[in-house]
Amino acid sequence: MSDIDPYAMLAADAVGGLSPYQPGMPPEVLEREYGIKNAIKLASNENPAAVPVSVNKAMQAVLEDVSRYPDGGGFALREALAKHLGVNADQLTLGNGSNDVLVLLAETFLNEQTAAVYDQHSFVVYRLVVQATGARALIAASNPTDHAQPLGHDLDAMRALVDETTRLVFIANPNNPTGTWVTGGALHAFLISLPAHVIVVVDEAYFEYAVGDDYPDTLSWLDEFPNLVLVRTFSKAYGLAAARVGYGISAPGVAELLNRVRQPFNVNSMAQAGAIAALKEQAWVAKSKLANTAGLHRLRQALERLGINSLPSRGNFLLAHIGPDAAECNEYLLRDGVIVRPVVNYGLSEYLRITVGTEVELDRLLVSMHRYRASIANKNL
Repeated sequence: MSDIDPYAMLAADAVGGLSPYQPGMPPEVLEREYGIKNAIKLASNENPAAVPVSVNKAMQAVLEDVSRYPDGGGFALREALAKHLGVNADQLTLGNGSNDVLVLLAETFLNEQTAAVYDQHSFVVYRLVVQATGARALIAASNPTDHAQPLGHDLDAMRALVDETTRLVFIANPNNPTGTWVTGGALHAFLISLPAHVIVVVDEAYFEYAVGDDYPDTLSWLDEFPNLVLVRTFSKAYGLAAARVGYGISAPGVAELLNRVRQPFNVNSMAQAGAIAALKEQAWVAKSKLANTAGLHRLRQALERLGINSLPSRGNFLLAHIGPDAAECNEYLLRDGVIVRPVVNYGLSEYLRITVGTEVELDRLLVSMHRYRASIANKNL
């Protein structure tokens, strides 16, 4: 019997070379496969806090009408978002998570005759959506490790790759998995430098967590740059990762094109209701942001005391440089019931990405890391 799947020969060439996205391991999978209990997950950059009661109630209320399709245009959610953001509803495109909006952008603007630019250590979904369309990927080298933003976006390198075939440039700000960011002045100058046929996608999935005067207010730039698209999500700071709600903010003409491609009913009724309720809970979001800032500081300092450096981050995670034994460290943590994120698929085999969890979860992580480092030291005696 042949090992070649006959259906693989029928797939589009661009799909044949794709590797599926690998999400963070769920705790129940680790517990089942390793025979352990009470695993914790610090691998998917989720908000560890439980969402407000009002959000849960809003989602549960919709279940009474679950036999009906959701509002395919998401009218109420787009109106609520427009009011919150200070934009018009016709500038918004809803997605089944922000990943869905990234797919829509690729499907709308890329084909085999065009190209897209992204950073070598940026969010892996950019590579996947570009490759699926058959477009050329123009991959810019990241900043060197001794840079102020190590392994972050080098905008000069990205600009040098832009040519007449380029249709999309993806910029993650802050970037996953590095946590690094692009400053307002640098990003504004980059946008000015680009020709009008290039659409710049600024992925701001971690926008609510990003603190600092140098972080750009991109929303105020939309009138100046009609080729700018912002992508945000309710999956991170708003705590609605399971609901899958993301959105794009752009010029109305761009949003109209994206909504032609967008699948009907791509955001379900419970998710829409939860997102609307979550927008009313800005005090809760602010509290989550403060907790994250404190957690980042604690995690960074604790890792440093263990001799582990981490990259600067404006997200809700740190990219920790473990060294050549990163895979061994990850396996040790798994057997101790702690799930973090290896980033070998980003070309960062010596690093582990660690989400800021609750204080109790960080305690678990740090105890496990301390034991691992001690075991390594004993081996070297």
